[in-house]
Amino acid sequence: MADKKETPRLFAAMDVGSFELCMKIFEISSGGMRQIEYIRQRLALGTDSYVSKKISLPKMEELFRILQEFKDVMRSYHIKEYRAYGTSALRETENTEILLDQIRNRSGIKLDILSNSEQRFLDYKAIAASGKQFDEIIAEGTAIVDIGGGSIQLSLFDKGRLVITQSLKLGVLRLLERLTAIKPRSSQVEAVLDEMIDGQLHVFRKMYLKEREVKNLIVMDDYLSAHFRKAVAGTSEKNVVKAEDFLRFAEAIAPEGSEELAERLELPEESVPMLKISAGIMKRVVRSFSAEALWAPGATLCDGIAYEYAEGKHLKSAARDFEADILACASTISRRYMGSRKRAAAMEQIALAIFDGMRKVHGMGERERLLLRLSAILHDCGKFINLTNVGDCSYSIIMNTEMIGLSHLEREMVASVVKFNHEDFEYFEDLSAHSDISEEAYLTIAKLTAILRIANALDKSQKQKVKEISAVMREDRLLLTVDAGADLLFEQERVRARADFFEEVYGIRPEICRK
Repeated sequence: MADKKETPRLFAAMDVGSFELCMKIFEISSGGMRQIEYIRQRLALGTDSYVSKKISLPKMEELFRILQEFKDVMRSYHIKEYRAYGTSALRETENTEILLDQIRNRSGIKLDILSNSEQRFLDYKAIAASGKQFDEIIAEGTAIVDIGGGSIQLSLFDKGRLVITQSLKLGVLRLLERLTAIKPRSSQVEAVLDEMIDGQLHVFRKMYLKEREVKNLIVMDDYLSAHFRKAVAGTSEKNVVKAEDFLRFAEAIAPEGSEELAERLELPEESVPMLKISAGIMKRVVRSFSAEALWAPGATLCDGIAYEYAEGKHLKSAARDFEADILACASTISRRYMGSRKRAAAMEQIALAIFDGMRKVHGMGERERLLLRLSAILHDCGKFINLTNVGDCSYSIIMNTEMIGLSHLEREMVASVVKFNHEDFEYFEDLSAHSDISEEAYLTIAKLTAILRIANALDKSQKQKVKEISAVMREDRLLLTVDAGADLLFEQERVRARADFFEEVYGIRPEICRK
């Protein structure tokens, strides 16, 4: 009997951006993803929100109209599954929840807001999906320059691994608004852009590059990338250009008139200012980093949204180990604040053994396991600031340090687990008084904190005595069988001192047994 032919899924991805709204429709199957429709509508929401923190009524009405059109297109394709996301323009409004409610009621579209780190992670996934070429490029020192309307994201790769990511408020629309407010003469524009951009790039380079060499830049934006091949002479078929070729192009278009440039590059005249700003940003990044080549894969946020959907439905395997990239970023943050790599590894080993040994009890999944690993890696970063107030200082560091791939809530959960590892635990009534943590997130924090406290106790001497550990449930006890290279008298006492909270959370008591 012949195998039943797989029916591809139709999926729509929507991006409500700072300057335009985009929707891509994909046909997705286990054989791959195929784009079958791409719709773009210009609507500069960022010109309102970046200045007044609100969206004007005329633009809201236009937003409703465009989203209704998107919905009509989806209906014509009989699409039932979609994801719609807003980025910085809506994220930076003061009345975001009210806007989302209006959008849902007026257009029927359920729109969610991406945090900056979530948005950039989807962009990163879209780029990584390029496959072999991406892997080849990041084998050497590489930076992704993800240019948005409100900010740019600089993500550094060292030997194929993501090591740091940082957001700078140098987005295309934001810079354009500042130029409009300053009103420089045409001969002054380049000097003004130098002052806007170069200072922040200098600080980034001084803090994060140091001895790192950045040979390649990967460009992701809505204006420059689309015109790479036809704009820069000598571009290869793979959209890679030499830095000197790009710099010549960027210098040439800066004084060129909008009408002439639009005609030459075959783009709408209203997009020319954004193209020039994107090119201006990249020109300064190339010079600041002394890069040798640029690659524009042509990926968009909508591609990343579709990729994540396909991955979640098990229709597409992961392009790379993204979890390892998140952990690598956390390790870089820990080193920046003088964290001990050996102690973090010991804490992680113990914490994961406990987590894995009691899965039937705690009911948590792989995402919570990742949050526990991050908490172990960053468990004492606050010592860099104050040795007697480690919990609060660690919380501040984590909450103010972006970790690509984590939502704001997940970052707050990690920060809270690390804080309560050092300080008295705050129960829900007290915690909710100064935080938007949900009851579900609060319970996860309590569970992870209880595990991390026991892991911390088992390495309290910071001598990494535990060589191997296994955790097994025995009725109302969690039996921790430890192979140690020295006596554990001090650690056993610390485990007993911290066992009460563990028992309160799980209803079982941890006990140590020497192997």
